[in-house]
Amino acid sequence: MRALHYDEFGGIDKFTVGELPDPHIGPDTMLVKVVAAGINPVDYKLREGYLNGLIDTVFPIVPGWDVAGIVVRPGLDTPEYAVGDEVVAYARADVVHGGTIAELAPVPVRTATHKPASVSFEDAAALPLAGLTALQSVRRSGLKAGDTVLVHAAAGGVGAFATQLAVLAGARVIGTAGPANHDFLRSLGAEPVPYGDDLVAAAKALVPDGFDVVLDYVGGAAMDATRELVKPGASVVSITDGRAASEFGGQAIWVRPSSDDLAELVALVADGKLAVTIAEVFDLDHAVDAYRLLETGHTRGKIVVRM
Repeated sequence: MRALHYDEFGGIDKFTVGELPDPHIGPDTMLVKVVAAGINPVDYKLREGYLNGLIDTVFPIVPGWDVAGIVVRPGLDTPEYAVGDEVVAYARADVVHGGTIAELAPVPVRTATHKPASVSFEDAAALPLAGLTALQSVRRSGLKAGDTVLVHAAAGGVGAFATQLAVLAGARVIGTAGPANHDFLRSLGAEPVPYGDDLVAAAKALVPDGFDVVLDYVGGAAMDATRELVKPGASVVSITDGRAASEFGGQAIWVRPSSDDLAELVALVADGKLAVTIAEVFDLDHAVDAYRLLETGHTRGKIVVRM
């Protein structure tokens, strides 16, 4: 099969597109013909070695955990799926080796769900990691109808999903973003405020009594500002900053694969209740360009590679 891969840690120059052996699958894993795969910042953080020691790796590494495709070989114990089924998955395994930026990908059954015909392969591929992160962080925050919620990096890949999920839950949502994304946030049902020095004043002007929930997808200065914006006892959840737990008594989370959660998200997309924003679609021969764009950090929505 052809795949994007790298044989040592380092920069984007370590990537190459070429032939690799077809993946092996275990009893609870399916072999999937990849139609489209989403890419995420964690992919290049792994490539650069930043997560070495946290997650085991085996070279050569094919990046990517988000996938939408067609089952070509079920595992010995995957009775939920048959050859020809269209699936979507957050195909993260315990060892980083065989990823999804390839013509074929191993997909553990616990990470997958059926893809509705009404959802495109590109939209499905853009959903898993970011959508699951958003759903699980919203749930763990305890957010409820009537709460006032601050979403840091609300226009980002995770933040845009979290903003929509919070609005669907009946919350009032204020989202941080650069001015170019303020109309985008309004289209998702949120009230925008700017990043930077004006954040605290702008947020207090909208919510003078403080926020019930803060969902943080950027960390750093955003969490510094959070100190001045929360009510006593507010719920703070972050995917990037441990101070959510150590300082605010909230939670710092790492997304989990979940077939049930992913099925819920895909159903929301199919029903038109959750929008997927795609920045650009690349083919496999230009997958390195896809990561080059991702690593600028200045895209709205998800980047997808189509095989």
